[in-house]
Order: sequence, then C-alpha cells, then structure tokens
Amino acid sequence: MSKEYIIYCDESEDKGTHFSNFYGGALVTSDHIMTVTASLRACKAEQNLHKETKWTRITANYESKYIALIDCFFDHVKADRVKIRIMFTQNTVVARGLTRKHVDEKYFILYYMFIKHAFGLHCSPVIPGGVRLRVYPDQIPDTRERVEQFRGFIAGLARSPAFRHRRIAIARDDIADVDSKEHEILQCLDIVLGAMHFRLNDKHLEKTARNGTRRGSRTKAKERVYRHILTRIQDIYPNFNIGRSTGQPDDDCRWTHPYRHWLFTPARRVVIPGSKRAKRRSREAP
Repeated sequence: MSKEYIIYCDESEDKGTHFSNFYGGALVTSDHIMTVTASLRACKAEQNLHKETKWTRITANYESKYIALIDCFFDHVKADRVKIRIMFTQNTVVARGLTRKHVDEKYFILYYMFIKHAFGLHCSPVIPGGVRLRVYPDQIPDTRERVEQFRGFIAGLARSPAFRHRRIAIARDDIADVDSKEHEILQCLDIVLGAMHFRLNDKHLEKTARNGTRRGSRTKAKERVYRHILTRIQDIYPNFNIGRSTGQPDDDCRWTHPYRHWLFTPARRVVIPGSKRAKRRSREAP
C-alpha cells in the first residue's frame, strides 16, 4: 500500500542580528493530514481566530488564543503526527568560495538543502507501495523561471539512490507554492518559525514603547508565546537548545524525531569574530 508525505515549508529572508536564513518545514503523512487539519480548524474556531494566524499578528489580546492553538499543534507534534524542522545560519559563520551564481540563488540552494536533508527522508522506512512526496512552500517571491528551475531540482531528488530504494516519487506538479491562508499547518509552522527568529535575534529585548525606554505590550506577548513554545519543545526533549543543531544519537533520528533544529554550516567556511553576547546566545538560547 502506498503513502503520501506532505511537506509544508516556510521561510524568513530577513537578516537577523545574530542568525539569518530561517527555513521551516512541517511533514505530515496521508494517514494524519485530515485529522490534524480538522483539529487545528476546530481549535481556531473555538478561539474565534477567523483570519489567518501568523507570528506577526500576535498581540496581548490574542496571546492566550495563540497559545491554545500552539498547544493543539504541539499535541500532534508530540504524538508524531507532524514532524517539525527548523534550519538557520549564524552570521559569524561565512561560506567561502561562493560564486555570483551561488549568491544570486542562495534562497533556492538553501531551500533545496533543507528539503533534501532536514527530514531524513534518506533513512525513512521502506513503504511496500512506495511514497508520493508533495512539497508545498509558502508563496515564493521570485521569477517564474527560477521557480521552475527549483521545482526541477527538487523533483530530481527522486533519482538519488536512497530515494529510489524507498520508491519516493516526486512529480513536478506536486511541488507548488501555496497560500498559507488555506493551510492551517502552514500557519502554525509560521508561528513556530517566527518565534525562533524572534528569540535567537534578541527581538524580545527591543524597546518599542515611548522614547524607547521600555518594551511594548506586543513584544512582551510574543516573548510569552515563545516561552510557551519552548516549554512544549522541552516537554518532548528536556533541555532543548534552540541555538544549536539537535543532537544525533543515530542517523535514523533525523527521520524519527518529531522536532529538530539544524544550524546550517557550510563545508567551506570562515568564522568571523562575533560579540560575546551572540556567542552566548548560540550556546544558551533559553
């Protein structure tokens, strides 16, 4: 019997103070997608969240509603009905030997690396009837030509030995950017990804109120939502550090773990001096 894997993807292109190039993915199988989607929709309706939910819309008035939605989402993550992966880079680690083409196409190169490696598809179980992989990134802000090239690269993953062994098929038509308004899983992914970008780049410390003397209510609300997300992650993995790659006790864990972070570091790189504060954040990231 065959199966489908659906990967929803989101990204944040903003260059952060300490960390940049945030990519997030949520993988759900055909066995669970209807159950998860219906559950999230019901939770949104119960909380009167009738519009698209996203990290940038969190306010003090909506804080408890977003926490309730996050609890619903992480119940599915903990039960391994949804797998979450977050990838990002550290500004003090710079790739060496990049060509102009590498720089121009960085967005798609990192997206490709994320989809290829983050979920450990190469060590996923062999399904007797094979697997149909669908990849649904949030709307891609680039030319049609580059998007088509990107779809070709992702579809080409099916030709790798590990994917062929597992009979993972990727049709070009199954790689399509989608509108997050129509996909609750993608909306919840946006909240988690935004929370990590927020905390790792010290946005919780920003003074946004009068005269820049104190933090605004929205900033405080976002920090509380972030801390709740961290609590849910640490309920799965005690002492989880958001600023580091999640440990690998074995290769299969890249597939079996319900939640993982990947601090992407290029093979050819140079480390430039950074502030002590930035280094401390990557080690501690509370």
